[in-house]
Amino acid sequence: MDFEKTREKDVETRVVEALEKARDLQEKLNAVVTFCDVEEQLDELKSVDEHAPLYGLPIVLKDNVNTKGVRTTASSRILDNYVPVYNAAIVDKLKAAGAVVIAKASMDELGMGGTNKNAYTGKVNNPWDTNRISGGSSGGSAVLVASGVVPFAIGTDTGDSVRKPAAYNGIIGMKPTYGRISRYGIIPYASSLDHVGYFTTAIEDAAKALEVLAGRDDRDMTSSYKEVEAYASNINSDIKGKRIAVLENVQQGVSNIDVKENFDALMKALESKGAIVERVHFDDKLMKAILPVYYIIANAEATANHSNLDGIRFGMREDGESVEEVMINSRTKGLCSYVRRRFVVGSYSLFEENQEKIFRKAQKVRRLIVEELANCLKDYDVVIANASSDVAPLSEESREEHLDNDALVAENYMAIGNFSGYPSMTMPTGFVKGLPIGINMTAKAFDEQTLFNIGKAIEEITGLKGNDVEVSK
Repeated sequence: MDFEKTREKDVETRVVEALEKARDLQEKLNAVVTFCDVEEQLDELKSVDEHAPLYGLPIVLKDNVNTKGVRTTASSRILDNYVPVYNAAIVDKLKAAGAVVIAKASMDELGMGGTNKNAYTGKVNNPWDTNRISGGSSGGSAVLVASGVVPFAIGTDTGDSVRKPAAYNGIIGMKPTYGRISRYGIIPYASSLDHVGYFTTAIEDAAKALEVLAGRDDRDMTSSYKEVEAYASNINSDIKGKRIAVLENVQQGVSNIDVKENFDALMKALESKGAIVERVHFDDKLMKAILPVYYIIANAEATANHSNLDGIRFGMREDGESVEEVMINSRTKGLCSYVRRRFVVGSYSLFEENQEKIFRKAQKVRRLIVEELANCLKDYDVVIANASSDVAPLSEESREEHLDNDALVAENYMAIGNFSGYPSMTMPTGFVKGLPIGINMTAKAFDEQTLFNIGKAIEEITGLKGNDVEVSK
C-alpha cells in the first residue's frame, strides 16, 4: 500500500482502520509493542496544513524512537517502564508533516540481532509466511508495512537492520547517508554505525519521506548541514549511461538458483534501458572480514552506550544485597542471553590491554573496506547485489550469525553501507515460491537521488509498486 492508495480514504477512516488492522493482526504477526492514542493526534491535525506531505498518513515507529509520554522499550525488559519526557527529532518532524503514529513496533532487543526473534515480547512473524522470520532488527516496522497496515514506518539500521527485513518482506528499505537524518532521541546501538532508516512500498514515497526526515539538527553533532534536495520531483528513471557494478563476491555466495536467475534477468533488463552493468570483485579477505569487524566495533560501542542500563543509574531494578548484586541481577533478568553475550564481547574488546590488538585493528580494517568501496564508486554510480542469498528462513532454522563460507559474504556484506555511511537501499525484484526477494544498492555519500532514479527504473521493470500481502486473521 503506497501513499496514494492510502489517501483514497478520509483521514479519520484511514487512521482508525490502520489501528484496527494492526490490533487484528497482532496475534498472528506480533509486530507491535505499544499501541498509540490516535484520537489526540487526530485532534492535533486541525492545526496542521492539510497540504503537508504526510497529512493524515498512519505510520509506525520502531520502539527505540523516543516518544513523549509513550512507553519506549527498545523491546527490552530492562526498559519496560521507560516513558520518555521528550520526542526524538524525527517524531517532531513527522508530526509537523501531518503523520499519525499508530504504534511502536517490535525490534530485536536494543537493536542487536537480525531475526527479530529476541524481542522481550517474542518473535515477529513474516506476513508472507508466518512460520518464517521477519528479519531484524527493524522487523516489526517492516512487517506492518508489508501487511498493508501502514504505508510508511521508521526503522534503524546499524548493520543491515532496515535493508534485510525489507528484502524478506518484499518492500523498500532505505538507509540514507550518515548524518542525513538526525538521531537525536533514538536509543543507540553503535554510534559510528547507527542510521535512521525507513520502509515504504513505492520509490516516490521513499523520496518524499526523506524530504521530511532529512536536515540539520544541532542536537545531533553528526547531522549534516547539507541542503535537503527535492528528491521526489527530481526522480528520473532514464538510466541510459548509468554505470552499475555487480558485487561478484556476493553473487557467488547466493545459494538459491532462482534468486540468482531473477537477479541476472534484472541486470539484462537494466542493460536494455541503457545502463552499463559490469561485474567487479572486491578483495576476498576484506569482504570476509566485514562480519568480524562489525561485531568488534558494534559490540564495543554498544557496551559503552548501554553501560548505564544497570538497574541503578537507569532501567528496571532487581533486588540484591549489594550494589554489585543489584547490577548483576538487573542485567541478568533484564537482558536476554544474546544481548548479554554481545556485551561480554564488547567489554573484552575495550579492556585496555585489548584495545590496540582488537578494537583499533578492527577500525583499521574498517577503513580498508571503506576505501575498497570508495575506489569502486569512482568508476560506478552504484554497487548492486542480492540483499540476501535466499528467501526469509523458517524461524526454527534461522540463526543470527552466518559463519559458513558460502553465506559469510552474501548475508553480511550490507554492513559496508554502515562502515562507509554511504546511502543504501533495498527493494523487491520478484518472488521465489511465493516469497519475496530483493536487491540492495549503495551509492556515493549524499547521492540518494541516484538510488531513487535507478530504483524507479527497477520498479518500472518489476511492476512491484505498492507491494503488500493480505494476511488472514
